[in-house]
Amino acid sequence: MKKISLLGSTGSIGQSALDVIGSYPDQFMVTALAAGRNLVLLKNQIERFRPRLAAVLDEECACKLRSLLNADSAPAIFYGSEGYREAATAAGTDLVVSAMVGAAGLIPTLDAIEGGRTIALANKETLVMAGGIVLRKAEANGVDIIPVDSEHSAIFQCLQGHKREDVRRIILTASGGPFLHAPVEKLKVVTPAQALRHPNWSMGQKITIDSATMMNKGLEVIEAGWLFGLPVTDIDVLIHPNSIIHSMVEYRDGSVIAQLGVPDMRIPIAYALTFPHRLPRTDPPLDLLTVTPLEFYRPDLDRFPALRLAYDAAAKGGTMPAVLNGANECAVAAFIGGIIGFCDICGVVEKVLDLHDIQKEPTIDAILAADRWARDETGKIIKGMKN
Repeated sequence: MKKISLLGSTGSIGQSALDVIGSYPDQFMVTALAAGRNLVLLKNQIERFRPRLAAVLDEECACKLRSLLNADSAPAIFYGSEGYREAATAAGTDLVVSAMVGAAGLIPTLDAIEGGRTIALANKETLVMAGGIVLRKAEANGVDIIPVDSEHSAIFQCLQGHKREDVRRIILTASGGPFLHAPVEKLKVVTPAQALRHPNWSMGQKITIDSATMMNKGLEVIEAGWLFGLPVTDIDVLIHPNSIIHSMVEYRDGSVIAQLGVPDMRIPIAYALTFPHRLPRTDPPLDLLTVTPLEFYRPDLDRFPALRLAYDAAAKGGTMPAVLNGANECAVAAFIGGIIGFCDICGVVEKVLDLHDIQKEPTIDAILAADRWARDETGKIIKGMKN
């Protein structure tokens, strides 16, 4: 039986992971759950999966969670950075699912790696911000990192049984989000509610907005470079509105291997939980006779400037990807809150990137400092826009 700690249990990926885990009670046991403020959902998860410990955002949340649970059956409850470390390194854990949203997932994932736990990585920001540091620590601790994102899982599967030196390029597919064919001038008046209507996937708010701007794909390009040891010049993006081909690998002999499936995150999650094995699932499989003709488009960088920003940040390296991510997280939050417009997201991020002095070989402390700087600078720029 595989023992699993889940960081980000109340998010979209976390809930899907628990759905998979709950379907195979003879194969998985939950040792720890970590969440933020969604205490009612976390309470229900604790009562169903009976972890030995749980972690939440702060002391107030911890007190509220204790009051919601039966004292006789409640797990040990921790909070804050120390609490997330406890969850990431919980005794007896075999695999840690890193599914916290945003930069908050970096340090707990590093804690899990230093604890020698296998990582099922759904938090792309971990590698975007500190890919070199994370991979060196993983190698030093003998830790495997298995991708969970559907695109990176697809690449991971397409690479099995092949030599990396035979790879010519990686092709990440993108849905194009809800505004693929909308007139560019109309994007200025897009509302958060419109941006959150993804045509294919059910995801959390932040990732859904990132999909609409294609910043999500830009972050995935950076993550793929670290995961698969390729320069970003060998990583291309194609818009594929059907979301049936999840990504492809082109080899130097001209062969292209693709991974196909219905757009359901439980499929790559299950693969990450059981790699190198596959779980027998009873969900309806992909039926090629019923899907519409598969379409592909080159990304329009005038419509999706976030993709250009991400490639530029990756090329400059150092602390620039961490600044890209931090500025974007703040700008997206401001858009969801109705403070700035949809097109302002990338405009604000670009201004922050232009102001940043890159550190080329940063320590983890320097990366965290760059993240804080980016958030502060983003706040100042947004405040200036309101005045």
